[in-house]
Amino acid sequence: MFAEEITRNIRELLSDLEKLELKHFLSGSMDKNNVIIEIHPGAGGTESQDWAQMLFRMYLKWAEKNGYKTEIVDISYGEEAGIKSVTFTVNGLYAYGMLKGEAGIHRLVRISPFDSNKRRHTSFVAVLTYPEIEEDIEVDINEKDIRIDTYRASGAGGQHVNKTSSAVRITHIPSGIVVSCQNERSQYKNKSNAMKVLRARLYSLKISEQEKELKGIIGNKKDIAWGNQIRSYVLHPYRIVKDHRTSVETGNVDVVLDGNINMFLEAYLKNRDKSD
Repeated sequence: MFAEEITRNIRELLSDLEKLELKHFLSGSMDKNNVIIEIHPGAGGTESQDWAQMLFRMYLKWAEKNGYKTEIVDISYGEEAGIKSVTFTVNGLYAYGMLKGEAGIHRLVRISPFDSNKRRHTSFVAVLTYPEIEEDIEVDINEKDIRIDTYRASGAGGQHVNKTSSAVRITHIPSGIVVSCQNERSQYKNKSNAMKVLRARLYSLKISEQEKELKGIIGNKKDIAWGNQIRSYVLHPYRIVKDHRTSVETGNVDVVLDGNINMFLEAYLKNRDKSD
């Protein structure tokens, strides 16, 4: 009994130390904020769009397992399967700090379920992350610099959504940034959410190099390709997920795709701290 109690106390102490260490790595000025995530498939049509939806599901599962709430801002579905793009928020303390390292190219290798000849395919998807900006942080947006368009929402939004021009697209003319939102039935709410995303993107453009590094990803699909990936998910001819920045890897691919990605998130934070 005494030995068991000592063992339990040691485990609890180690767990507390790990939490303190992780909090040390989450010391950036925006790390406590919610995070806005965009997912964009590369060239490859249905194959890449399906991979984008798999990644989207992975992040939703991670959020659910770790006590975070998610909200879809805008989503565009593929004709056959998958998604053409999605913007969503993960809300909770340190959401941005935990997920900021996911920005980059994610590569999938598998036998395609859409190929009747059962050939191996490689797909690429770009993930972008932005901290949600608090209202008290000033981001200068001149009304003359933005164009607001409304249109009818598409996809699984219900009949009411599709019958009214409730969806909103905002173009920031000087930067060329375009954001849209069609998830809410209210045009006002969609505009508010779209402005929230625009503020976050303009802030990131101002304070970080991320936008420069990934500037051409959305407009130029060929950039979502070989040599740029941060992580590979291989389902065939062997099974492994490997992060190319930290060399952390696991053969339990299904568990990773089911949202268990903390090993990669924490390794990135620790590795980044060492390189700073």
